[in-house]
Amino acid sequence: MLSAIPARHLPSLVVATACLLLAGCAVSPAYEVPVAAAPQTFKEAAGWLAAAPADTLERGPWWTLFGDAQLNQLADSIDISNQNVAQALAAYEQARALVREQRASLFPSVKLTGSGARSGGGGEQQANNNYKGAIGASWEPDIWGRLRAGVTGADASASASAADLAAARLSAQGELATNYFSLRQSDAQIALLNATIAGYKRVLDITSNRFNAGIAAKSDLLQAQTQLANAQIDLSSQTRARAQLEHAIAILLGRAPSDFSLAVAPWTLSVPEVPLGVPSTLLQRRPDIAAAERRVAVANEQIGIARSAYYPSLNLTASYGAGASRVADLFNASSSLWSLGVSAAQTLFNAGATTASVDAAKAGHAAAVARYRQTVLAAFGAVEDQLSATRALAEQLALRQQASSAADQVEQQMLNRYNAGQVGYTDVVSAQVTALSARRSLVQVQADRQTTAVALIQSLGGGWQVPQAQ
Repeated sequence: MLSAIPARHLPSLVVATACLLLAGCAVSPAYEVPVAAAPQTFKEAAGWLAAAPADTLERGPWWTLFGDAQLNQLADSIDISNQNVAQALAAYEQARALVREQRASLFPSVKLTGSGARSGGGGEQQANNNYKGAIGASWEPDIWGRLRAGVTGADASASASAADLAAARLSAQGELATNYFSLRQSDAQIALLNATIAGYKRVLDITSNRFNAGIAAKSDLLQAQTQLANAQIDLSSQTRARAQLEHAIAILLGRAPSDFSLAVAPWTLSVPEVPLGVPSTLLQRRPDIAAAERRVAVANEQIGIARSAYYPSLNLTASYGAGASRVADLFNASSSLWSLGVSAAQTLFNAGATTASVDAAKAGHAAAVARYRQTVLAAFGAVEDQLSATRALAEQLALRQQASSAADQVEQQMLNRYNAGQVGYTDVVSAQVTALSARRSLVQVQADRQTTAVALIQSLGGGWQVPQAQ
C-alpha cells in the first residue's frame, strides 16, 4: 500500500496510471448472438400472406383487426390498468436505474467530511478544541474492463426487461381478446339455449296435451320433461361460465369483478388474415425471444466480471482539508492538509475460488444459450400449432354449418311426423339432441377461429395495422 505520495513523484504516478489505462483490456468474451436453428419456411404456411421484415413492420393495436368496438375500448385501457403490465413496467424502470448506477462506478466519487471535538484532562489541564474539514476523491480505474462489463451487462438486462414489458403487454392483450371472444360465445350459447328451451316448452305442452288426450304414452311426456330440464341445466352452466369470463376480464383491466360488467352485445364474427413472413423474422418479432437473447448477453458479461478477479485492482485517492482549534482558522493556509495516494491489491491464493467463479459464469452462459434456443424452438412450434389449427377450423366451419342446417331440418321433420303419429317420441328426442349439439358446435367453432387467430398473432410476436390505401 502506498499513500501520501510526495508532490515530486506525482507526475510519475500520473504517467504510470495513464499507461495502465491505455494498456487496459476487456476481460469479457466477444459477444455473439447464439445460433438457433430456423427453418426456411413454416411447415403449415401454404397459402398464407407474406409479411414484411420485422424492422419495417408498423406495429399497432392488432385487436382492431377484428372490428369489434367493445373489444377496442377494453384493450385501450390494458396498458394503464393491468397490474401485470404495471409490474413489468416497474421492473424495467428499476433495470434502467441500475444501468445508471453501474455507469456511475466509472467516474470518481467526491466526498466532503467534517468533524469537531473538545478534549481535556484532569487537574489544571485546559480543554482543547479540534476541528477538521476535508474534501476527498477516490477513483478505481477500469483497467481490466470489470466495471465496463458491469455496465454492459446492466444495459443488456434493461433491454431484457424492456422485452419482458412488451411480452407482458402482448400477453395481457391476448388474454383479454381470448376472454372477450369466449364471453361473446357464451352470449351466443345462452341465446341459443333460451330459444331451444322455449321450443322444448312448446313441445312439452303439445306432448302433455297428447298424453291427457290418451294419444301419447307417459314415457313421451317424461322424455319431453327430461329434454327441457337438461337444456335448462346447460343454460345454468353457460351462465356461470359467462360470469367467470366477465370476472377474468375485470381482473385483466385492474378492476374488482363486483364493479364491472359487460352487457350482451352483437357478436362480430370477423377473423383477420394474418401475414406470416419467413421463420427467421420470428427471431426479431417475439419479445420473449428478444428477452432470452439479451439474457445471454448478460451472462456473457458475467464471465468477464468473474475473470477480472485474476488481475490486480487499483485505486487512486486525493484529499484536501484543514485542521485547527478554532473554526475560523480552518480557512488559513497554515492549517491546510493534502494527500495523494494510490493503492493496489492482488489476490495471491484463494484455493481456486476465482477459477470456480469463472467456471460458474461459463456454465450460466451455457444455460442462458440453451434457454434461448429452447425459446426459439417453442416459438416455432407455437406458430406451427396455430397455423394447423387455423386451417382445420376453417374447414370445420363449413362442415359445421352444413351439419347444423341438416340437423335443423331433421328435427323439424321428426316433429311433424310425430304430430302426425308416424314416429315415436324417441325419434323426436334423438333429432332434438342432434340439432342442439350441431348448433352449439357451430357456435364453438366460430369462437375457436377467433381465439386461434389471437393465439397466432401472439405466437408471431404481435399484430399489424391495416395498410393505408395509396
